[in-house]
Amino acid sequence: MKMVLSQRQREELNQAIADYLGSNGYNDALEAFRKEADMPNELERKFGGLLEKKWTSVIRLQKKVMELEAKLSEVEKEAIEGAPSRQKRTPSEWIPRPPEKFSLTGHRATVTRVIFHPVFNLMISSSEDATIKVWDFETGEYERSLKGHTDSVQDIAFDQQGKLLASCSSDLSIKLWDFQQSYECIKTMQGHDHNVSSVAFVPAGDYLLSASRDKTIKMWEVATGYCVKTFTGHREWVRMVRVNVDGDLMATCSNDHAVRVWHINSKDCKVTHFFPSKNYKILNFSCFFQELRDHDHTVECVAWAPESAAAAINEAAGIDNKKGAHQGPFLASGSRDKTIRIWDVSSGLCLFTLAGHDNWVRGIVFHPGGKYMLTASDDKTVRIWDIKNKRCTKTLHAHQHFCTSLDMHKSHPYVVTGSVDQTVKVWECR
Repeated sequence: MKMVLSQRQREELNQAIADYLGSNGYNDALEAFRKEADMPNELERKFGGLLEKKWTSVIRLQKKVMELEAKLSEVEKEAIEGAPSRQKRTPSEWIPRPPEKFSLTGHRATVTRVIFHPVFNLMISSSEDATIKVWDFETGEYERSLKGHTDSVQDIAFDQQGKLLASCSSDLSIKLWDFQQSYECIKTMQGHDHNVSSVAFVPAGDYLLSASRDKTIKMWEVATGYCVKTFTGHREWVRMVRVNVDGDLMATCSNDHAVRVWHINSKDCKVTHFFPSKNYKILNFSCFFQELRDHDHTVECVAWAPESAAAAINEAAGIDNKKGAHQGPFLASGSRDKTIRIWDVSSGLCLFTLAGHDNWVRGIVFHPGGKYMLTASDDKTVRIWDIKNKRCTKTLHAHQHFCTSLDMHKSHPYVVTGSVDQTVKVWECR
């Protein structure tokens, strides 16, 4: 296709070409070009280097066009799949959108856990490189590293005020870090006989729970560092422990394919607290509450549903709220069987199952708005699930390797993910 230039544009292009030939020493070509183009010997100074400038700006524009085409394609896909446009979305419906805002490097091994600080604009990552790193999630800047563990750091957790960080490790220890001033390790607790895989504070902040490959869950008094109780019952490695918002129940999951829910109140666990179901077995420890069995592989992660998700969960379970809905509390579990299951803990029923991941499910977090749930998987993706409709509404191809962990901020529009590819990524929600 022949491009049509005006007389002035043609003259300017000729001048720019002549300048390029002259400045690069192509004198014979310049003379021939001048004769054929009928050009004057003197070139105007404004044409100096013009051809190179135009060429580099074309490359930049091409790159920008490609980026815009990719964004347009994403928007078209969303429109086709029926996702609401940005104008129609409220903050309670904002979900992470590609591309990531930051991809942060610094860890020298797999990133095992990522969490947001409850108060400051910080996020924390733990790694198999035995370090914990602190980052500013709004600027993407690295802040500091916490060093003290001698083996892989498996899990990290904040108390409600964000004054204390707990970490646990394959080195069999649990450490408490001061997050107000010194960022120093202020206590080390030991008592497990094997890899400590998970930690969680009881909401009041006076106790800490830890889960281990030694098949037990231990409760520690934060003030003294003493182990005050050991929960036994799982038959294999306990992968994760998480406490509900009221602080009276904890959920654990294990290589034994089970999810267990326990009463935490150590002094007054009585049989009257039990809610037996058809899956229930009489066991000889009084704080046991419920065993949830449906997964057919190791259960990697659990997450308590916020109250805001109760209506969506009941709708997904096919319950009309006017006809006596499930009361909850509700719990989500993710497994190596590639599924996520939603449970009504009080009845022990699995209400529904979400399938879609192509590999192990490694992390679950509920959207604060209650409409969505986010999951991370070894299929390298993060999936956003529309709870009410029980469908995956968006898939982020998040990492180059297994996606090990994710967290969503309770009040800022950010999601953070960690991976075996050693990166931490920050995603903006909109």
